[in-house]
Order: sequence, then C-alpha cells, then structure tokens
Amino acid sequence: MFKKILVANRGEIALRIIRACKEMGIPCAAVYSEADENSPHRRLAGESVCVGSPISAKSYLNADAILDAAKKTGADAVHPGYGYLAEKAEFARACADAGLEFIGPGPDILALAGDKIACKKVMAEAGVPVTPGPPEGVSDVREAARAAREIGYPALIKSSGGGGGRGIRICRDEAALQDEFPIARAEAGAAFGDDRVYIEKLIEKPRHIEFQVLADRFGHIVHLGERECTIQRRYQKLIEESPSPALTPDLREKMGEAAVRAAAAVDYFNAGTVEFMLAPDGRFYFIEINARIQVEHPVTEIVTGMDLVKEQIRLSSGGRLSFSSKDVPIRGWAMECRINAEDPDRGFLPSPGVIEKCRIPGGPGVRVDTHIHQGYEPPPFYDSLMAKLIAFGPGRKDAIAVMRRALDEFQISPIKTTIPLHRRIMDDPSFIQGDMDTGFMERFSPGEEEDD
Repeated sequence: MFKKILVANRGEIALRIIRACKEMGIPCAAVYSEADENSPHRRLAGESVCVGSPISAKSYLNADAILDAAKKTGADAVHPGYGYLAEKAEFARACADAGLEFIGPGPDILALAGDKIACKKVMAEAGVPVTPGPPEGVSDVREAARAAREIGYPALIKSSGGGGGRGIRICRDEAALQDEFPIARAEAGAAFGDDRVYIEKLIEKPRHIEFQVLADRFGHIVHLGERECTIQRRYQKLIEESPSPALTPDLREKMGEAAVRAAAAVDYFNAGTVEFMLAPDGRFYFIEINARIQVEHPVTEIVTGMDLVKEQIRLSSGGRLSFSSKDVPIRGWAMECRINAEDPDRGFLPSPGVIEKCRIPGGPGVRVDTHIHQGYEPPPFYDSLMAKLIAFGPGRKDAIAVMRRALDEFQISPIKTTIPLHRRIMDDPSFIQGDMDTGFMERFSPGEEEDD
C-alpha cells in the first residue's frame, strides 16, 4: 500500500478522497490555490502545499507544481479526483517518470479514451454498438456534408477531444451543417487544442445510461450496474440515479456486457465509466469512456455498498478483483442532485457571494458530499458545484420522497442555487413516472435557453 497520497484537487472530491485515505490508514497531503487558503480540504488533510494563484491554469492545472508538491510532501502516489488533471495523459506519464503512482488509468488508456475518433473506431472493431457514421474524422465541410448525406439527417458534429457538450452541433439539414461546421471546429480547437471533428447520426429522444466499471492489472474487469444520467442541461448532468427505470433485466445484461467489452478493448485499468445513448426503440450506442471517478459515483456506492475511491486506491496499489459482475448486489434506489451556485430563474447565471445561512439536510436515506459551510464564499474561479445531495430508498418512489424532504431541509442563502429547480423536478409527473429523455429540461423550463 502507498506510504502517502497527494490529493491533486479541491472542493468536495478532495474531501472525499482525504476521508477514504484516513479510513484506510494512509497519510495524505493536499494542494491548494491562493483562493483556497482557508478551504476545508486543506484543513482536513493536515499537510498541504500551495500550488499557485487562483487561476486554475496556474494552480490545479499546473502539473509541475503538483509534482513538486508530491516531492515536498514525500508522497508516492497522486489521486487526481475528477476534472483538472484527471484525464491528462501527459500528467499521468509525468507522474510515472517521477516515480509516482497515478491513481487512475495509465497514459496510453487516457490518450485513447480522450480521442473520440480513435476510441469509436476501436469500439466498432470490438463489436460494441456505435452510432452510425464514418469511423474517421472529417477535414472539411465537403467531407462532413457527404458523410451526413450517407447516414441521413439529422446529424451531429462532434469534436474528437471533446467533453461537457463543447464542440457539439446539431444539424437537421445541409444548410445548418454549412453554418455549424466552422463553429464546431473553432470551438473544439479553443476548448481542447484539437479541432478535429467527426459526423454521426443524431439519435432522437435518447436516454443517457452509463455503466461503472472496475479493472485490475490482471485483466479482470467487472461492471457495477448502471446510472441514469438523462436529466441534463446543455449536456451537463443535473440528476443521476441508480438503477435506471428504463432498463429491463435483459437490456441491463446486454449493456453491462457491452461496457465490459468496451473496457477490455482499450485494456482498461482502475475505475471508469462507459457511457451509452439508449434510443426509444431499445437499441443502445457507445458514447465514450470517462477514464476517472465520476461526480455521480455516490449513487453506485449506495446501491452496491462499495467504496469506489477505496477501490481505486486498492487497485492502483496492485490489488485484484475477486468477484464478477453477477456477484455485485444492487439493493434499493439512489438518486443524486447536483447543487450548484447558479440561478435557474435567470438562465443559470452564476450566483456569487458569502453563504450567510447553511443548513445541511440529514436523517435516514440522506448523504451530502460538500465542502461548504456557513461563512464560506465560493471562489469565482472554479466550477459552481457546491454539494451533491444523495437520497436512498427501497424503491424509486421512496428515493424521490426522501429527496423531496432533503431538498426542503437544505438551505443555502442568500446566494441562489439549483435547490428550488430540483424540488420542482421531483414533483414533475413525467419524472416521477421515469418518462424522460435528454430533452427533458428544454420542455421543463421553456424559454430558459433564450434567457441565458
């Protein structure tokens, strides 16, 4: 086991990793920016190193500063959490060169998973269902138009290095494609330093289903069931749950087998997520592999009873998986709401300020992963996620009832949050029935996009 782990992140995920380390008896150290000098994760770790100014590029994304912090603290492993350096192949390689264990997949896996064009081609060759479209990227608008005509409109332009919805454009006809293609390439280049794009068929009214996988260094891969992540806004997840109300036992088995096949196709290691689109006709298509711990991992932890962060650490230290996917028990229903410092009634504009009142919900069936407290002022330099509220019950309606009660208890003021929005969703008849697709929020909040 490791002698010390450097936690290369901030906020609630840093706290989550630090707590797992403490329970495993592993000393840990934290990094922090100047904006996070008084952050809870720094205090909880006990040992910490400042890695730069508030700007992420000069602190949490500063690989040299992170590696230097590991050296100063005597750490022999680095846990990147999610975001920031978690999916950077060059950082994982730099850790290896420095004699540090990167707690996550190796650099070759990260590089392939981050290249959507190459990864999709590998999946198709492995027999994993992929969305119709040419396996290669398109270099200009003529190639894009030719590909779209072959698969039929509507079509999607997607960026090879993309994530979070950036570099994605919907084209319902060739005129739209002519307009959107240069925009998509420019956005992809600006966001990811890679302006390659590809074309695929737009699947109308899909659900977003992902499978959690674990893989050891000995070729053993398991999945831990699925998470439904269909409630999204502009490709950003708002609510996640496990299991999915849409999956039959037969479909769950088929998708789980495809997830394991996908992980095996890239020689996956550690924890990861294989994401699919589920069409209304029951067919499903590979989207991508998220090569890290996910924001929504708590819902899987609750229904399986497993600690995914501890599993990451155990696998990275050479541990073996001693069970199969069929051995994993799925008990009850878990649901997560992401609580962001945003005003849903004003186009999800950021809501800055000091938290003057903070009441965290509790009681049976409630878990809250957060770093906020009364008197805390969320730095404006980082993601707006303030808390993850997770509710659990024997069934889906029970989980919704617990979530309603917990949302009513949760108070953060005077800044605006997504708590009232989540509370309204919990009362929506379509949501209650599990009747949803990725366009749910456009129908639920008419006119919201125009106000953004």
